[in-house]
Amino acid sequence: MKLQLALDELPLEEALEFVEKVEAYIDIIEIGTPLIISEGMRGVRSFKERFPEKEVLSDEKIMDGGYFESELAFNAGAEYVTVLGVTDILTAKECLKAAGNFNKQIVADMICVEDLPKKINELEEIGVHVLAVHTGADQQAGGRTPIDDLKIMKKFARKAKIAVAGGINSKTIHQYVELNPDIIIVGTGITKAEDPVKEAKYIKEAISNREGV
Repeated sequence: MKLQLALDELPLEEALEFVEKVEAYIDIIEIGTPLIISEGMRGVRSFKERFPEKEVLSDEKIMDGGYFESELAFNAGAEYVTVLGVTDILTAKECLKAAGNFNKQIVADMICVEDLPKKINELEEIGVHVLAVHTGADQQAGGRTPIDDLKIMKKFARKAKIAVAGGINSKTIHQYVELNPDIIIVGTGITKAEDPVKEAKYIKEAISNREGV
């Protein structure tokens, strides 16, 4: 089980400095969509150069131009690129074609997917590497959490790895590790914590303890 840190709102230099503080506890650095919009592939390159031993995810949430947009991130050093699960299956296939050429991975972000079992089947059929349960910030503000969708994902996914994101922190982490996803994604739970290092350490220990069971 890997811990992925989502970096969305911090400016690039602050984000780089922040990761230096918590790098011992994280496995994947996510260059979040706001940071991608702000910095583009410079953001991906900067993190890969500063933290070459860490995996990097470019959270592009691709909706069209699957091959070209995936290629941009892979050329910049990303190990993972995200495509939206709600997009056309042809776009997801183009993302996968790029991933195959670079020996990298595609993550399907399932935000706003209405029929999860059907979409899980479609995406697994074409070989998507990771399916990501994602409750967005605006949905969280409305009181929604990812836990129910994660349960559905665990029930229906047969091939792909599973990631989960959406308001996870040290108070809720145990609910998620019990369901044993492959990747747990935490953003503001760490970046806005009173003590980010302590928070990251606690979350990573919760993951490690579950794996040791």
